Amino acid sequence: MLTDTIEPPAATTPATAIASDALTAAINEACQRIAPLWPLKHFVAVNPFLGFSGQSFAATTATLRRVAKVDMLMPRAFYRQALADGIITDDHVAAALARAPGNAAVPADVALATAALARDPAQRSGGPAVVATIAEVLDRLSAGDRQASRTAFMVDEISRWCAAYFDEGQASWQMPVRHMSPWAAWRETMKYDRGAEALGVKGFRRIVADLPADPVAAIGLIVAAIGIPQRAAADYLHRALFDIGGWAAYVRYLVWDNGLYGRQDRRLIELLAIRMAWGYALFRQRSDAQFQAAWAAEMQQAAQLPDDAGLSADPELAVDLLFQDAYEIAWQRQLLGKLARETQAPQPFKLPAPAGRTPLQAAFCIDVRSEVYRRALEQVAPGSETIGFAGFFGYPIEYIPIGRETGGAHCPVLLTPAFTISEMVNGAGADEEIEVLGLRLLRRRAAKAWKSFKQSAVSSFTYVETMGLAFAPKLVGDALGLTRTVSDPGTDGLDGDVIGKLGPRLEPRVVGGRMTGLTADQRLNQAEAVLKGMSLTKDFARFVLLAGHGSTTANNPHASGLDCGACGGHTGEASARIAADILNDPAVRIGLRSRGIQIPDDSWFLGALHDTTTDQIRIFDRNRVPTALHAELAELDGWLERASVLARRERSRFLDLDAPDGDIDAQVLRRSRDWAQVRPEWGLAGNGAFIAAPRQRTLGIDLGGRSFLHNYDWRQDDGFGVLTLIMTAPMVVASWINLQYYGSTVNNRVWGAGNKVLHNVVGTLGVLEGNAGDLKTGLAWQSVHDGEKLIHEPLRLNVFIEAPLAAISAIILAHPMVRDLVDNQWLHLWAMDDMGKVAHRYAGNGEWAAVD
Repeated sequence: MLTDTIEPPAATTPATAIASDALTAAINEACQRIAPLWPLKHFVAVNPFLGFSGQSFAATTATLRRVAKVDMLMPRAFYRQALADGIITDDHVAAALARAPGNAAVPADVALATAALARDPAQRSGGPAVVATIAEVLDRLSAGDRQASRTAFMVDEISRWCAAYFDEGQASWQMPVRHMSPWAAWRETMKYDRGAEALGVKGFRRIVADLPADPVAAIGLIVAAIGIPQRAAADYLHRALFDIGGWAAYVRYLVWDNGLYGRQDRRLIELLAIRMAWGYALFRQRSDAQFQAAWAAEMQQAAQLPDDAGLSADPELAVDLLFQDAYEIAWQRQLLGKLARETQAPQPFKLPAPAGRTPLQAAFCIDVRSEVYRRALEQVAPGSETIGFAGFFGYPIEYIPIGRETGGAHCPVLLTPAFTISEMVNGAGADEEIEVLGLRLLRRRAAKAWKSFKQSAVSSFTYVETMGLAFAPKLVGDALGLTRTVSDPGTDGLDGDVIGKLGPRLEPRVVGGRMTGLTADQRLNQAEAVLKGMSLTKDFARFVLLAGHGSTTANNPHASGLDCGACGGHTGEASARIAADILNDPAVRIGLRSRGIQIPDDSWFLGALHDTTTDQIRIFDRNRVPTALHAELAELDGWLERASVLARRERSRFLDLDAPDGDIDAQVLRRSRDWAQVRPEWGLAGNGAFIAAPRQRTLGIDLGGRSFLHNYDWRQDDGFGVLTLIMTAPMVVASWINLQYYGSTVNNRVWGAGNKVLHNVVGTLGVLEGNAGDLKTGLAWQSVHDGEKLIHEPLRLNVFIEAPLAAISAIILAHPMVRDLVDNQWLHLWAMDDMGKVAHRYAGNGEWAAVD
């Protein structure tokens, strides 16, 4: 029975309820500002500022300083050091001033800008936000006492409840109210949870029980009761979610995923209600004049905030933005110099005409890590061509492993799977496939039983006592990197020979009540679209390698984040094998001929996987390669091995490996299975450019593994359908990746995952830094910093497209998502002319500026 009661304090401002429509709009706006966080099983890069894409980069920095008092720029000392080191010069500052908006807050000239940079602002991120929360005001009033931070306490309690409610299989004992919606489940749980009251929040259970059962009504009641002015409602609600930004982001992912399939999901609104209820309970604790006056002052300040509270209201922010622009201009000029090939004049594009047939065409994902390997392969296999294309190879699939009823979406998270493909045992009869299925299910049941034995409340003690010493040899071997094996989690420990037989089933078939596979027309249409998307419609080599990518790491909760983002946080194996199988299908090739694409009978497509941690290439389905091509296959193996060695040499410089050449290979391979290694590879750190143009434009240029390279020839793109796909999918995904690395670099506490060494997996869906606090988003500090210096530079993406200006502009105008990115300066857009020269920079609002 709920017996604790407490009288509410008098309202600090008139408790006038915000109109229903205005409240709904404020709630929706607050929720939309939260970017989604994908779970660990398919962790993909997300733009942490996605909810602000409708406003400019500069305006967002102002909003976040005002609402949450957080920075999305580097500390001022960073720009001062760049200026002292000559990275930023007066010329770069002058160029930034020329691009700056006409605003009185912007310094008038270089000298004034440099002088402004030299001083430290009186207040940056440490002070109270303009839109303050109740917990923050209480913490400020009690500064100096020994009571724990109300904000931290509240976040810990909400996080603990969310971990139990949203658990995806880690907990042995499930929360009994998980079948209920979050708001209903939380209110039910709080009937029996005395934790808040034990720690001083009087009457907490009664306060929660008295709130409306409808979460929107509860939010409305609280907003009115604490006197939030309508002007500040959206900002306050966003700030409330920002306090639990990690869990809000995960729930935003659930809402996002349901939205892709047209399903309604109110769980983020319900989480907001939970957070508001906590604030309301804290509000009910204080009725003294000191708190009432402090809170009234905060609400008055929020109500009087002008609508235009951007750079004009924060001249210090204008200085910081100016030098961020100058820093980016400095890097842009370096890249432009490389692309201009200063030692030679640009040449009109034409397909290379080797003396004989091209020995190899190798298509890789546009991932920046592929740029290093492509250069290496082109060096060891003269005359070969490499191609950049989205790593799902144009096949948006759900791939169902054998023995399962559902699978993962192997496509960019902006898309939904168009096809469902099930796994099969190649070359096996029904009896053998049933045997493999039985073996996999048996191993899963055994693993589940073993896990239960280790973790149950009683047997866990027996397990340690009886099995502890037996694990000593393995622990020693694993610690030394001698015995630990890193297998594909989808293999379920199956024998290597069996794994080698597993592959996609393309023929239409009902599996688990669902139709899987592709029809003949679907195969033909997709094959045509893929080849045109790669600008590969003629002059086919004997071997066309389609290399997806994945990674190999140990003891890494974010391992899927190193896999293919275009494949939805999975490896590119399934996509590459499906594409190769379809393009090798004689019926598909006959159909392609009728559409003007002639694939020679002796050309063969190979599905492969590039391990970005070890730079090894694995070719699949080798047993299907025609006998006549076995000699060429052996030659290809040699090229790939030599290219792998070169790629590992180049990457070793950034891994601080100081060893003879032969030992470097061994060290790189050892890092991939070292369970104590916090930097097995650098992922996409350093990314700064996206180039959609023929490979000839960048051939032979060392871009340092910092550029997404997408093959594109607009002359083969009738109607610019391929360009539209590039600008609305790969370009957007690359921007997401870039901004995730940017956010994790400029403010890792807010948009990153903190110290990887302190990570604890919660619910199998995310990590905490330590044993409490909010769910972490973004990348660990070790993913962008080597312990001494930043490996990733805080730069917005620079996109270079070789296509007519009119075509690029038309796509910008037709697609609001693209228009928001380029008009609001979330990326920099450049156009290359027919000679391959970077000739224009997008200046916003449909205007282009000529590049000298």
